[in-house]
Amino acid sequence: MTPTVEKRTRQLARSTLVVMIAFGAAKLISLGQTIIIANVFGVGREWDAFVTANSIPELIFTLIAGGALAHAFIPIFSGFLARDDMNGAWRTASHVINTVFLTTFIVSAIVFVIAPWLVANVVAPGFDEIGRQQTVELMRILLLSTLIFSVSGIVMGILQSFNHFLTPALAPIMFDVGILLGVILLIRPFGVRGIAYGAVLGAAMHLLIQVPGLVRFRARWLPELGLRDPVLWRVVRLMLPRVAGLGLFSFNFLIMNNIASRLGEGSVSALNWGWRLMQIPQTLIGTAMGTVIFPTLAALSEIGDEAGKRNAMSGALRFIMIASIPSAIGLIFVGQPLISLLERGAFDASASALVYSTLRFFALGIVVHSALEVVARSFYADKDTLTPLWAALGGAAINLALAFLLSGVARVEAGYVNHMVMEQFGYLGTPLFVGNVGGLALANTLGTTFEVGALLVALRRRWHGINENALARTVLKTLAASLIMALAIVLLNATWHSLGLAGRGLAWTIIQIGVEVSVGAGVFLAVATLLKMDELRTLLALVLRRQPALVEKTA
Repeated sequence: MTPTVEKRTRQLARSTLVVMIAFGAAKLISLGQTIIIANVFGVGREWDAFVTANSIPELIFTLIAGGALAHAFIPIFSGFLARDDMNGAWRTASHVINTVFLTTFIVSAIVFVIAPWLVANVVAPGFDEIGRQQTVELMRILLLSTLIFSVSGIVMGILQSFNHFLTPALAPIMFDVGILLGVILLIRPFGVRGIAYGAVLGAAMHLLIQVPGLVRFRARWLPELGLRDPVLWRVVRLMLPRVAGLGLFSFNFLIMNNIASRLGEGSVSALNWGWRLMQIPQTLIGTAMGTVIFPTLAALSEIGDEAGKRNAMSGALRFIMIASIPSAIGLIFVGQPLISLLERGAFDASASALVYSTLRFFALGIVVHSALEVVARSFYADKDTLTPLWAALGGAAINLALAFLLSGVARVEAGYVNHMVMEQFGYLGTPLFVGNVGGLALANTLGTTFEVGALLVALRRRWHGINENALARTVLKTLAASLIMALAIVLLNATWHSLGLAGRGLAWTIIQIGVEVSVGAGVFLAVATLLKMDELRTLLALVLRRQPALVEKTA
Protein backbone atom coordinates (compact mmCIF):
# COMPACT_ATOMS: atom_id res chain seq x y z
CA MET A 1 0.00 0.00 0.00
CA THR A 2 1.36 3.40 -0.95
CA PRO A 3 2.03 6.00 1.77
CA THR A 4 -0.79 8.19 0.37
CA VAL A 5 -3.33 5.37 0.52
CA GLU A 6 -2.09 4.37 3.98
CA LYS A 7 -2.47 7.91 5.28
CA ARG A 8 -5.92 8.19 3.76
CA THR A 9 -7.14 4.92 5.23
CA ARG A 10 -5.81 5.79 8.67
CA GLN A 11 -7.76 9.04 8.46
CA LEU A 12 -10.83 7.08 7.42
CA ALA A 13 -10.36 4.79 10.41
CA ARG A 14 -10.17 7.75 12.78
CA SER A 15 -13.18 9.39 11.14
CA THR A 16 -15.16 6.16 11.40
CA LEU A 17 -14.38 5.98 15.10
CA VAL A 18 -15.45 9.61 15.65
CA VAL A 19 -18.70 9.09 13.74
CA MET A 20 -19.45 5.83 15.57
CA ILE A 21 -18.83 7.45 18.96
CA ALA A 22 -21.12 10.36 18.06
CA PHE A 23 -23.82 8.01 16.76
CA GLY A 24 -23.39 5.82 19.82
CA ALA A 25 -23.82 8.77 22.17
CA ALA A 26 -26.94 9.88 20.32
CA LYS A 27 -28.38 6.35 20.43
CA LEU A 28 -27.60 6.08 24.16
CA ILE A 29 -29.56 9.26 24.82
CA SER A 30 -32.30 8.00 22.53
CA LEU A 31 -32.43 4.80 24.56
CA GLY A 32 -33.03 6.88 27.67
CA GLN A 33 -35.91 8.58 25.89
CA THR A 34 -37.27 5.19 24.84
CA ILE A 35 -37.34 3.83 28.40
CA ILE A 36 -39.19 6.86 29.78
CA ILE A 37 -41.61 7.11 26.85
CA ALA A 38 -42.37 3.40 27.05
CA ASN A 39 -43.04 3.73 30.77
CA VAL A 40 -45.49 6.61 30.28
CA PHE A 41 -47.20 5.83 26.98
CA GLY A 42 -46.50 2.18 26.17
CA VAL A 43 -47.91 1.39 22.74
CA GLY A 44 -51.18 3.23 23.26
CA ARG A 45 -53.15 5.95 21.53
CA GLU A 46 -50.97 8.92 22.51
CA TRP A 47 -47.72 7.48 21.16
CA ASP A 48 -49.58 6.33 18.04
CA ALA A 49 -50.60 9.96 17.56
CA PHE A 50 -47.05 11.29 18.01
CA VAL A 51 -45.47 8.82 15.61
CA THR A 52 -48.11 9.55 12.99
CA ALA A 53 -47.94 13.32 13.49
CA ASN A 54 -44.18 13.33 12.95
CA SER A 55 -44.42 11.58 9.57
CA ILE A 56 -45.53 14.62 7.55
CA PRO A 57 -43.02 17.17 9.01
CA GLU A 58 -40.28 14.58 8.47
CA LEU A 59 -41.41 14.08 4.87
CA ILE A 60 -41.34 17.84 4.22
CA PHE A 61 -37.74 18.10 5.41
CA THR A 62 -36.71 15.06 3.37
CA LEU A 63 -38.28 16.29 0.14
CA ILE A 64 -37.18 19.92 0.33
CA ALA A 65 -33.86 19.95 2.19
CA GLY A 66 -32.66 16.39 2.70
CA GLY A 67 -31.35 15.73 -0.80
CA ALA A 68 -29.57 19.07 -1.06
CA LEU A 69 -27.35 18.48 1.94
CA ALA A 70 -25.05 15.57 1.15
CA HIS A 71 -25.32 15.01 -2.57
CA ALA A 72 -25.80 18.41 -4.21
CA PHE A 73 -24.87 21.35 -2.00
CA ILE A 74 -21.63 20.06 -0.45
CA PRO A 75 -19.79 19.24 -3.73
CA ILE A 76 -20.66 22.63 -5.25
CA PHE A 77 -19.84 24.62 -2.11
CA SER A 78 -16.55 22.71 -1.77
CA GLY A 79 -15.72 23.61 -5.37
CA PHE A 80 -15.92 27.30 -4.50
CA LEU A 81 -13.64 26.72 -1.51
CA ALA A 82 -11.12 24.83 -3.66
CA ARG A 83 -10.97 27.83 -6.00
CA ASP A 84 -10.69 30.16 -2.99
CA ASP A 85 -13.83 31.97 -4.18
CA MET A 86 -15.30 32.88 -0.81
CA ASN A 87 -17.72 35.43 -2.27
CA GLY A 88 -19.19 32.80 -4.59
CA ALA A 89 -19.31 30.25 -1.76
CA TRP A 90 -21.26 32.46 0.66
CA ARG A 91 -23.49 33.79 -2.11
CA THR A 92 -24.45 30.22 -3.06
CA ALA A 93 -24.92 29.25 0.58
CA SER A 94 -27.20 32.23 1.14
CA HIS A 95 -29.28 31.47 -1.94
CA VAL A 96 -29.69 27.83 -0.96
CA ILE A 97 -30.55 28.60 2.68
CA ASN A 98 -33.04 31.33 1.80
CA THR A 99 -34.75 29.34 -0.94
CA VAL A 100 -34.97 26.16 1.12
CA PHE A 101 -36.28 28.01 4.19
CA LEU A 102 -38.90 29.93 2.20
CA THR A 103 -40.08 26.80 0.41
CA THR A 104 -40.27 24.89 3.69
CA PHE A 105 -42.19 27.74 5.30
CA ILE A 106 -44.79 27.84 2.50
CA VAL A 107 -45.31 24.07 2.47
CA SER A 108 -45.44 23.93 6.29
CA ALA A 109 -48.05 26.71 6.34
CA ILE A 110 -50.21 24.77 3.89
CA VAL A 111 -49.84 21.58 5.94
CA PHE A 112 -50.71 23.52 9.11
CA VAL A 113 -54.01 24.55 7.54
CA ILE A 114 -54.98 21.21 5.97
CA ALA A 115 -53.64 19.03 8.82
CA PRO A 116 -57.12 17.77 9.84
CA TRP A 117 -57.79 16.53 6.29
CA LEU A 118 -54.31 14.94 6.00
CA VAL A 119 -54.75 13.03 9.25
CA ALA A 120 -58.27 11.85 8.49
CA ASN A 121 -57.66 10.81 4.89
CA VAL A 122 -53.94 10.14 4.41
CA VAL A 123 -51.83 9.24 7.42
CA ALA A 124 -54.28 7.78 9.96
CA PRO A 125 -57.76 7.06 8.65
CA GLY A 126 -58.08 4.24 11.19
CA PHE A 127 -57.79 6.55 14.23
CA ASP A 128 -60.87 7.58 16.19
CA GLU A 129 -61.86 11.26 16.51
CA ILE A 130 -59.82 11.88 19.69
CA GLY A 131 -56.73 10.29 18.15
CA ARG A 132 -57.09 12.40 15.02
CA GLN A 133 -57.42 15.65 16.97
CA GLN A 134 -54.35 14.84 19.02
CA THR A 135 -52.38 13.95 15.88
CA VAL A 136 -53.31 17.28 14.25
CA GLU A 137 -52.18 19.24 17.32
CA LEU A 138 -48.85 17.42 17.51
CA MET A 139 -48.23 17.79 13.78
CA ARG A 140 -48.64 21.55 13.96
CA ILE A 141 -46.10 21.77 16.81
CA LEU A 142 -43.55 19.55 15.02
CA LEU A 143 -43.71 21.72 11.88
CA LEU A 144 -41.65 24.30 13.83
CA SER A 145 -38.75 21.84 14.11
CA THR A 146 -38.94 21.25 10.35
CA LEU A 147 -38.43 24.97 9.72
CA ILE A 148 -35.35 25.04 11.95
CA PHE A 149 -33.86 21.91 10.39
CA SER A 150 -34.22 23.39 6.90
CA VAL A 151 -31.48 25.85 7.91
CA SER A 152 -29.52 23.72 10.36
CA GLY A 153 -29.00 20.89 7.89
CA ILE A 154 -27.42 23.20 5.33
CA VAL A 155 -25.23 24.76 8.03
CA MET A 156 -23.98 21.25 8.76
CA GLY A 157 -23.06 20.84 5.09
CA ILE A 158 -21.19 24.15 5.10
CA LEU A 159 -19.05 23.18 8.08
CA GLN A 160 -18.29 19.71 6.69
CA SER A 161 -17.12 21.37 3.46
CA PHE A 162 -14.52 23.19 5.58
CA ASN A 163 -13.44 19.77 6.96
CA HIS A 164 -14.86 20.77 10.32
CA PHE A 165 -16.63 17.75 11.83
CA LEU A 166 -16.80 18.37 15.58
CA THR A 167 -19.90 20.57 15.86
CA PRO A 168 -21.77 18.73 13.05
CA ALA A 169 -21.13 15.52 15.01
CA LEU A 170 -22.44 17.17 18.19
CA ALA A 171 -25.58 18.54 16.51
CA PRO A 172 -27.56 15.24 16.40
CA ILE A 173 -26.61 14.65 20.03
CA MET A 174 -28.03 18.05 20.97
CA PHE A 175 -31.26 17.21 19.15
CA ASP A 176 -31.61 14.04 21.21
CA VAL A 177 -30.79 16.00 24.37
CA GLY A 178 -33.61 18.41 23.54
CA ILE A 179 -36.09 15.55 23.15
CA LEU A 180 -34.79 13.98 26.38
CA LEU A 181 -35.40 17.25 28.22
CA GLY A 182 -38.92 17.28 26.83
CA VAL A 183 -39.41 13.70 27.97
CA ILE A 184 -38.09 14.36 31.50
CA LEU A 185 -39.44 17.85 32.19
CA LEU A 186 -42.44 18.47 29.94
CA ILE A 187 -44.42 15.22 29.84
CA ARG A 188 -45.95 15.80 33.26
CA PRO A 189 -47.42 19.26 32.50
CA PHE A 190 -48.10 18.78 28.77
CA GLY A 191 -48.46 15.03 28.20
CA VAL A 192 -47.29 13.78 24.82
CA ARG A 193 -47.11 17.40 23.63
CA GLY A 194 -44.09 17.74 25.90
CA ILE A 195 -42.13 15.42 23.59
CA ALA A 196 -43.12 17.59 20.61
CA TYR A 197 -41.96 20.72 22.45
CA GLY A 198 -38.72 18.89 23.26
CA ALA A 199 -38.25 18.11 19.54
CA VAL A 200 -38.56 21.82 18.73
CA LEU A 201 -36.05 22.62 21.49
CA GLY A 202 -33.70 19.93 20.17
CA ALA A 203 -33.91 21.34 16.64
CA ALA A 204 -32.96 24.79 17.97
CA MET A 205 -30.02 23.28 19.86
CA HIS A 206 -29.04 21.39 16.69
CA LEU A 207 -28.65 24.76 14.94
CA LEU A 208 -27.15 26.77 17.81
CA ILE A 209 -24.33 24.30 18.54
CA GLN A 210 -23.05 24.90 15.00
CA VAL A 211 -23.08 28.72 15.16
CA PRO A 212 -19.53 28.95 16.63
CA GLY A 213 -18.30 27.08 13.55
CA LEU A 214 -19.93 29.66 11.27
CA VAL A 215 -18.29 32.44 13.29
CA ARG A 216 -14.92 30.69 13.03
CA PHE A 217 -15.12 30.53 9.23
CA ARG A 218 -16.48 34.08 8.95
CA ALA A 219 -19.77 33.13 7.38
CA ARG A 220 -21.64 35.80 5.45
CA TRP A 221 -25.36 35.84 4.75
CA LEU A 222 -27.05 37.73 1.94
CA PRO A 223 -30.79 38.53 2.18
CA GLU A 224 -31.64 37.44 -1.37
CA LEU A 225 -33.20 34.38 -3.00
CA GLY A 226 -31.03 34.33 -6.11
CA LEU A 227 -33.70 32.75 -8.29
CA ARG A 228 -31.70 33.81 -11.36
CA ASP A 229 -28.50 32.25 -10.00
CA PRO A 230 -27.53 29.33 -12.30
CA VAL A 231 -25.57 27.70 -9.46
CA LEU A 232 -28.72 27.50 -7.34
CA TRP A 233 -30.56 25.71 -10.14
CA ARG A 234 -27.61 23.38 -10.61
CA VAL A 235 -27.98 22.37 -6.96
CA VAL A 236 -31.68 21.78 -7.55
CA ARG A 237 -31.06 19.60 -10.61
CA LEU A 238 -28.48 17.49 -8.78
CA MET A 239 -30.68 16.98 -5.76
CA LEU A 240 -33.91 15.93 -7.53
CA PRO A 241 -33.19 12.20 -8.05
CA ARG A 242 -31.87 11.83 -4.51
CA VAL A 243 -34.85 13.75 -3.09
CA ALA A 244 -37.18 11.42 -4.99
CA GLY A 245 -35.46 8.40 -3.45
CA LEU A 246 -35.63 9.82 0.08
CA GLY A 247 -39.23 10.88 -0.47
CA LEU A 248 -40.07 7.39 -1.63
CA PHE A 249 -38.66 5.97 1.60
CA SER A 250 -40.73 8.38 3.69
CA PHE A 251 -43.82 7.71 1.57
CA ASN A 252 -43.36 4.00 2.23
CA PHE A 253 -43.53 4.60 5.96
CA LEU A 254 -46.57 6.84 5.54
CA ILE A 255 -48.39 3.96 3.86
CA MET A 256 -47.15 1.49 6.48
CA ASN A 257 -48.45 3.78 9.24
CA ASN A 258 -51.72 4.05 7.35
CA ILE A 259 -52.02 0.25 7.28
CA ALA A 260 -50.89 -0.10 10.90
CA SER A 261 -53.55 2.39 12.02
CA ARG A 262 -56.14 -0.14 10.79
CA LEU A 263 -54.69 -3.05 12.78
CA GLY A 264 -55.78 -1.88 16.21
CA GLU A 265 -54.51 0.40 18.96
CA GLY A 266 -50.76 0.15 19.54
CA SER A 267 -49.87 -1.14 16.08
CA VAL A 268 -48.37 2.16 14.87
CA SER A 269 -46.36 2.46 18.09
CA ALA A 270 -45.14 -1.14 17.85
CA LEU A 271 -43.97 -0.54 14.29
CA ASN A 272 -42.13 2.58 15.44
CA TRP A 273 -40.53 0.87 18.48
CA GLY A 274 -39.30 -2.04 16.35
CA TRP A 275 -37.80 0.35 13.81
CA ARG A 276 -36.13 2.47 16.51
CA LEU A 277 -34.53 -0.56 18.18
CA MET A 278 -33.31 -1.96 14.84
CA GLN A 279 -31.80 1.41 13.96
CA ILE A 280 -29.36 1.27 16.88
CA PRO A 281 -27.05 -1.44 15.42
CA GLN A 282 -27.85 -0.41 11.82
CA THR A 283 -26.70 3.17 12.43
CA LEU A 284 -23.54 2.15 14.26
CA ILE A 285 -22.61 -0.37 11.54
CA GLY A 286 -24.05 0.72 8.20
CA THR A 287 -24.50 4.47 8.47
CA ALA A 288 -21.11 5.02 10.12
CA MET A 289 -19.28 2.97 7.47
CA GLY A 290 -21.24 4.53 4.61
CA THR A 291 -20.59 8.07 5.85
CA VAL A 292 -16.84 7.50 6.05
CA ILE A 293 -16.28 5.42 2.91
CA PHE A 294 -18.24 7.74 0.60
CA PRO A 295 -15.50 10.39 0.18
CA THR A 296 -12.98 7.64 -0.63
CA LEU A 297 -15.27 6.16 -3.28
CA ALA A 298 -15.87 9.62 -4.74
CA ALA A 299 -12.13 10.34 -4.91
CA LEU A 300 -11.38 7.00 -6.58
CA SER A 301 -14.20 7.60 -9.05
CA GLU A 302 -12.81 11.04 -9.88
CA ILE A 303 -9.43 9.58 -10.90
CA GLY A 304 -11.00 6.59 -12.68
CA ASP A 305 -9.54 3.92 -10.38
CA GLU A 306 -12.04 1.12 -10.97
CA ALA A 307 -10.02 -1.52 -9.13
CA GLY A 308 -9.66 0.81 -6.18
CA LYS A 309 -13.41 1.36 -6.07
CA ARG A 310 -14.06 -2.38 -6.16
CA ASN A 311 -11.64 -3.02 -3.33
CA ALA A 312 -12.91 -0.13 -1.22
CA MET A 313 -16.58 -1.03 -1.64
CA SER A 314 -16.01 -4.76 -1.21
CA GLY A 315 -13.85 -4.24 1.87
CA ALA A 316 -16.44 -1.97 3.49
CA LEU A 317 -19.26 -4.37 2.62
CA ARG A 318 -17.42 -7.38 4.05
CA PHE A 319 -16.84 -5.58 7.33
CA ILE A 320 -20.54 -4.72 7.40
CA MET A 321 -21.39 -8.38 6.92
CA ILE A 322 -19.25 -9.62 9.81
CA ALA A 323 -20.85 -7.03 12.08
CA SER A 324 -24.47 -6.95 10.88
CA ILE A 325 -25.22 -10.67 10.43
CA PRO A 326 -24.42 -11.67 14.06
CA SER A 327 -26.12 -8.47 15.26
CA ALA A 328 -29.31 -9.38 13.37
CA ILE A 329 -29.41 -12.97 14.56
CA GLY A 330 -28.44 -12.00 18.08
CA LEU A 331 -31.19 -9.36 18.26
CA ILE A 332 -33.77 -11.95 17.19
CA PHE A 333 -32.82 -14.33 20.00
CA VAL A 334 -32.07 -11.77 22.71
CA GLY A 335 -34.69 -9.25 21.61
CA GLN A 336 -37.53 -10.53 23.79
CA PRO A 337 -35.75 -10.20 27.16
CA LEU A 338 -34.22 -6.94 25.90
CA ILE A 339 -37.64 -5.43 25.22
CA SER A 340 -38.94 -6.75 28.55
CA LEU A 341 -36.60 -4.27 30.26
CA LEU A 342 -39.06 -1.59 29.16
CA GLU A 343 -41.96 -3.27 30.97
CA ARG A 344 -43.10 -0.76 33.52
CA GLY A 345 -45.95 1.70 33.72
CA ALA A 346 -48.01 1.71 30.52
CA PHE A 347 -45.59 -0.63 28.75
CA ASP A 348 -46.84 -4.04 29.91
CA ALA A 349 -46.14 -7.60 28.77
CA SER A 350 -48.67 -7.38 25.94
CA ALA A 351 -46.96 -4.24 24.63
CA SER A 352 -43.61 -6.02 24.84
CA ALA A 353 -44.93 -8.95 22.79
CA LEU A 354 -46.39 -6.60 20.17
CA VAL A 355 -43.10 -4.73 19.77
CA TYR A 356 -41.13 -7.98 19.53
CA SER A 357 -43.44 -9.14 16.73
CA THR A 358 -42.04 -6.25 14.63
CA LEU A 359 -38.49 -6.29 15.97
CA ARG A 360 -37.74 -9.87 14.95
CA PHE A 361 -38.53 -9.07 11.31
CA PHE A 362 -36.88 -5.65 11.35
CA ALA A 363 -33.79 -7.36 12.84
CA LEU A 364 -33.37 -9.33 9.61
CA GLY A 365 -33.25 -5.99 7.85
CA ILE A 366 -30.14 -4.86 9.75
CA VAL A 367 -28.01 -6.66 7.16
CA VAL A 368 -29.62 -5.22 4.02
CA HIS A 369 -30.21 -1.73 5.42
CA SER A 370 -26.55 -1.56 6.49
CA ALA A 371 -25.37 -2.86 3.10
CA LEU A 372 -27.53 -0.29 1.31
CA GLU A 373 -25.60 2.53 2.99
CA VAL A 374 -22.44 1.50 1.10
CA VAL A 375 -23.92 0.07 -2.11
CA ALA A 376 -26.06 3.12 -2.88
CA ARG A 377 -23.17 5.49 -2.15
CA SER A 378 -21.09 3.58 -4.71
CA PHE A 379 -23.44 4.92 -7.39
CA TYR A 380 -23.50 8.42 -5.90
CA ALA A 381 -19.68 8.40 -6.05
CA ASP A 382 -20.04 7.87 -9.82
CA LYS A 383 -22.47 10.83 -9.88
CA ASP A 384 -25.31 8.46 -10.71
CA THR A 385 -28.39 9.17 -8.63
CA LEU A 386 -30.89 7.67 -11.09
CA THR A 387 -29.97 3.96 -10.79
CA PRO A 388 -30.49 3.91 -7.00
CA LEU A 389 -33.83 5.66 -7.58
CA TRP A 390 -35.02 2.95 -9.98
CA ALA A 391 -33.93 0.24 -7.55
CA ALA A 392 -35.73 2.07 -4.72
CA LEU A 393 -38.90 2.20 -6.82
CA GLY A 394 -38.76 -1.57 -7.31
CA GLY A 395 -38.11 -2.14 -3.61
CA ALA A 396 -40.95 0.21 -2.66
CA ALA A 397 -43.40 -1.60 -4.94
CA ILE A 398 -42.48 -4.94 -3.34
CA ASN A 399 -42.66 -3.39 0.14
CA LEU A 400 -46.13 -1.96 -0.37
CA ALA A 401 -47.56 -5.05 -2.07
CA LEU A 402 -46.24 -7.32 0.68
CA ALA A 403 -47.34 -4.86 3.37
CA PHE A 404 -50.98 -5.29 2.37
CA LEU A 405 -50.55 -9.04 1.94
CA LEU A 406 -48.53 -9.88 5.07
CA SER A 407 -50.23 -7.47 7.47
CA GLY A 408 -53.63 -8.98 6.76
CA VAL A 409 -55.26 -5.53 6.76
CA ALA A 410 -57.85 -6.60 4.19
CA ARG A 411 -58.69 -9.65 6.29
CA VAL A 412 -58.99 -7.51 9.41
CA GLU A 413 -61.53 -5.22 7.78
CA ALA A 414 -63.38 -8.22 6.36
CA GLY A 415 -63.43 -9.66 9.88
CA TYR A 416 -65.00 -6.53 11.28
CA VAL A 417 -67.64 -6.61 8.56
CA ASN A 418 -68.27 -10.22 9.48
CA HIS A 419 -68.57 -9.18 13.12
CA MET A 420 -71.10 -6.47 12.28
CA VAL A 421 -73.19 -8.91 10.24
CA MET A 422 -73.22 -11.46 13.06
CA GLU A 423 -74.10 -8.73 15.54
CA GLN A 424 -77.18 -7.90 13.49
CA PHE A 425 -78.26 -11.51 13.91
CA GLY A 426 -77.75 -11.38 17.66
CA TYR A 427 -74.38 -13.16 17.81
CA LEU A 428 -71.70 -11.10 19.52
CA GLY A 429 -68.51 -12.80 18.47
CA THR A 430 -65.02 -11.44 17.81
CA PRO A 431 -63.55 -10.66 14.36
CA LEU A 432 -62.54 -13.82 12.58
CA PHE A 433 -59.23 -12.42 11.39
CA VAL A 434 -56.42 -10.69 13.25
CA GLY A 435 -53.92 -8.38 11.53
CA ASN A 436 -50.17 -8.84 11.93
CA VAL A 437 -48.12 -5.68 12.34
CA GLY A 438 -45.00 -7.85 12.15
CA GLY A 439 -45.90 -8.45 8.50
CA LEU A 440 -45.23 -4.76 7.82
CA ALA A 441 -41.69 -5.12 9.19
CA LEU A 442 -41.08 -8.24 7.09
CA ALA A 443 -42.38 -6.46 3.98
CA ASN A 444 -39.90 -3.62 4.59
CA THR A 445 -37.01 -6.05 4.96
CA LEU A 446 -37.91 -7.95 1.78
CA GLY A 447 -38.33 -4.74 -0.23
CA THR A 448 -34.91 -3.48 0.89
CA THR A 449 -33.38 -6.88 0.08
CA PHE A 450 -34.57 -6.55 -3.52
CA GLU A 451 -33.18 -3.00 -3.68
CA VAL A 452 -29.72 -4.04 -2.49
CA GLY A 453 -29.67 -7.10 -4.76
CA ALA A 454 -30.60 -5.07 -7.84
CA LEU A 455 -27.92 -2.47 -7.09
CA LEU A 456 -25.23 -5.11 -6.57
CA VAL A 457 -26.08 -6.72 -9.93
CA ALA A 458 -25.88 -3.33 -11.66
CA LEU A 459 -22.65 -2.45 -9.84
CA ARG A 460 -21.04 -5.76 -10.79
CA ARG A 461 -21.70 -5.05 -14.46
CA ARG A 462 -20.51 -1.46 -14.27
CA TRP A 463 -17.33 -2.11 -12.30
CA HIS A 464 -16.60 -5.47 -13.98
CA GLY A 465 -16.92 -7.30 -10.69
CA ILE A 466 -17.33 -6.53 -7.00
CA ASN A 467 -14.90 -9.12 -5.59
CA GLU A 468 -17.96 -11.36 -5.27
CA ASN A 469 -16.00 -14.52 -4.42
CA ALA A 470 -14.40 -12.92 -1.37
CA LEU A 471 -17.73 -11.37 -0.44
CA ALA A 472 -19.55 -14.71 -0.70
CA ARG A 473 -16.91 -16.46 1.47
CA THR A 474 -17.28 -13.78 4.11
CA VAL A 475 -21.09 -14.06 4.11
CA LEU A 476 -21.07 -17.87 4.35
CA LYS A 477 -18.47 -17.98 7.13
CA THR A 478 -20.20 -15.23 9.07
CA LEU A 479 -23.58 -16.91 8.70
CA ALA A 480 -22.17 -20.23 9.90
CA ALA A 481 -20.56 -18.62 12.95
CA SER A 482 -23.76 -16.65 13.67
CA LEU A 483 -25.99 -19.74 13.52
CA ILE A 484 -23.75 -21.60 15.95
CA MET A 485 -23.87 -18.50 18.15
CA ALA A 486 -27.68 -18.60 17.98
CA LEU A 487 -27.69 -22.27 19.01
CA ALA A 488 -25.55 -21.43 22.03
CA ILE A 489 -27.98 -18.64 23.03
CA VAL A 490 -30.99 -20.98 22.64
CA LEU A 491 -29.36 -23.65 24.84
CA LEU A 492 -28.38 -21.04 27.41
CA ASN A 493 -31.91 -19.61 27.41
CA ALA A 494 -33.40 -23.10 27.91
CA THR A 495 -31.03 -23.73 30.81
CA TRP A 496 -31.93 -20.39 32.33
CA HIS A 497 -35.64 -21.28 32.26
CA SER A 498 -35.07 -24.81 33.57
CA LEU A 499 -33.25 -23.38 36.59
CA GLY A 500 -36.24 -21.16 37.31
CA LEU A 501 -34.26 -17.94 36.86
CA ALA A 502 -36.55 -16.40 34.23
CA GLY A 503 -39.15 -13.82 35.25
CA ARG A 504 -37.58 -13.15 38.64
CA GLY A 505 -37.28 -9.39 38.20
CA LEU A 506 -35.33 -6.66 36.46
CA ALA A 507 -31.92 -7.54 37.91
CA TRP A 508 -32.15 -11.16 36.78
CA THR A 509 -33.29 -10.12 33.29
CA ILE A 510 -30.27 -7.81 32.97
CA ILE A 511 -28.00 -10.64 34.10
CA GLN A 512 -29.64 -12.99 31.59
CA ILE A 513 -29.10 -10.54 28.72
CA GLY A 514 -25.51 -9.91 29.78
CA VAL A 515 -24.73 -13.62 29.97
CA GLU A 516 -26.40 -14.42 26.64
CA VAL A 517 -24.67 -11.56 24.82
CA SER A 518 -21.27 -12.42 26.31
CA VAL A 519 -21.53 -16.14 25.60
CA GLY A 520 -22.93 -15.47 22.12
CA ALA A 521 -20.11 -13.07 21.27
CA GLY A 522 -17.52 -15.50 22.61
CA VAL A 523 -18.91 -18.39 20.58
CA PHE A 524 -19.05 -16.26 17.43
CA LEU A 525 -15.44 -15.12 17.80
CA ALA A 526 -14.27 -18.67 18.53
CA VAL A 527 -16.02 -20.13 15.47
CA ALA A 528 -14.89 -17.21 13.29
CA THR A 529 -11.30 -17.86 14.35
CA LEU A 530 -11.62 -21.55 13.50
CA LEU A 531 -13.03 -20.60 10.09
CA LYS A 532 -10.02 -18.29 9.55
CA MET A 533 -11.98 -15.12 8.86
CA ASP A 534 -9.24 -12.72 7.81
CA GLU A 535 -11.55 -9.69 8.08
CA LEU A 536 -11.88 -10.25 11.81
CA ARG A 537 -8.11 -10.08 12.30
CA THR A 538 -7.93 -6.96 10.13
CA LEU A 539 -10.73 -5.37 12.11
CA LEU A 540 -8.91 -6.12 15.36
CA ALA A 541 -5.78 -4.56 13.91
CA LEU A 542 -7.80 -1.48 13.03
CA VAL A 543 -9.13 -1.20 16.56
CA LEU A 544 -5.63 -1.61 17.94
CA ARG A 545 -4.40 0.95 15.35
CA ARG A 546 -1.63 -1.27 14.03
CA GLN A 547 -2.61 -0.94 10.37
CA PRO A 548 -5.31 0.59 8.16
CA ALA A 549 -8.20 -1.61 7.21
CA LEU A 550 -10.95 0.26 5.45
CA VAL A 551 -9.50 -0.04 1.96
CA GLU A 552 -7.85 -3.20 0.74
CA LYS A 553 -4.38 -3.16 -0.74
CA THR A 554 -4.30 -1.58 -4.16
CA ALA A 555 -0.57 -1.26 -4.61
